Amino acid sequence: MTSIDRTAYPRFKRTMSAREIVDLFTPSAEEVEWAQDKTTAAPNMLALVVWLKSFQYLGYFPGLDEVPESVLTHIRGALGFSEGVPADVDADRTGKRYREITRLRLGVKSDKAVSRDIAEAAVRAAAQAKDNPADLINVAIEQLIRKRRELPGYTTLDRMAARIRAEINEGVFDTATSRIPADSRARLTQLLVVDPAIRRSEFDRLKDPAKAATIGKLKGPPLGSARPGEM
Repeated sequence: MTSIDRTAYPRFKRTMSAREIVDLFTPSAEEVEWAQDKTTAAPNMLALVVWLKSFQYLGYFPGLDEVPESVLTHIRGALGFSEGVPADVDADRTGKRYREITRLRLGVKSDKAVSRDIAEAAVRAAAQAKDNPADLINVAIEQLIRKRRELPGYTTLDRMAARIRAEINEGVFDTATSRIPADSRARLTQLLVVDPAIRRSEFDRLKDPAKAATIGKLKGPPLGSARPGEM
């Protein structure tokens, strides 16, 4: 699995400054009015605004329990709620509806099959010239954001990039081997055969380091001396 830290997949930072939290997660007056129009229950409204601001930052909906406490505290205060108000929804269908109206507000689509097709096409095209899995994942992320698509989970992109990369590399290998004459392929295969007497293959010997250079070998014939074949 490719380390998520090597990719551009968006996540909450481990630590955020107060300035960052204010700049990124303060709901505007219009956003607050929009949320108030959708629900009157404080926990539901807090959850809705948390999802709205989190999606703007991440490009996908985190679990409410994954949102840093510092972000929750800031949004709770911006809405004028007391400390004890949790970010919560009263039913799964409510959460589903909130996520859908948030997508509608932001102009983002969530069709998983279409998003998968967009990501696969981007990865497949990039894999013709790139081999680093992190680069392939980043290409998929960039294209999904450009197409205004909700980002899938990281493991989905990671598995996709690994599968397509393997397919492309196998195709390159097949093309290369098909162009090698049969006798050359046989000789290359022979390099891997281990001699039972010395327990080494010809390929092992090819990897032996060169012997140390000596001054005598580096020096040419004395100036003015005849070269071999000139006598």
